Amino acid sequence: MDIVADASAFLAVVLNEAARDSIIRSTVGHGIVAPEILPYEVGNALVVVRKKGRLTEREVLQAFDSAQQIPVTLLPVTIPRAVKLAMQFGIYAYDAYYLQCCIENRLPLLSLDVRMCEVAKRLRIQIVE
Repeated sequence: MDIVADASAFLAVVLNEAARDSIIRSTVGHGIVAPEILPYEVGNALVVVRKKGRLTEREVLQAFDSAQQIPVTLLPVTIPRAVKLAMQFGIYAYDAYYLQCCIENRLPLLSLDVRMCEVAKRLRIQIVE
């Protein structure tokens, strides 16, 4: 079975955060998919972490390269539908793209974003824990 993983899951793995091992265990034997925006969102998040002084420029580039090494299938999503979800639930469009990816492909979601998981449950999207 495939799993839709969001940027928070990728970042936790490449930045060696506390949830890293749990995420890896949850994905063993599964394919990982994400909306096509994933690399852009990962890059943006790493730059934000750099601005906060948590990473050096070199570490940002290494983390981005590590994220690119994780096997993932990038899928298109119907953006107008995702934007409607974002407005309906008061979430960022970026988060809605992952939810729309789950809906369109009938797949569960792996995310560390509590709000996104709450919305996913309301949409009857299975959460991978």
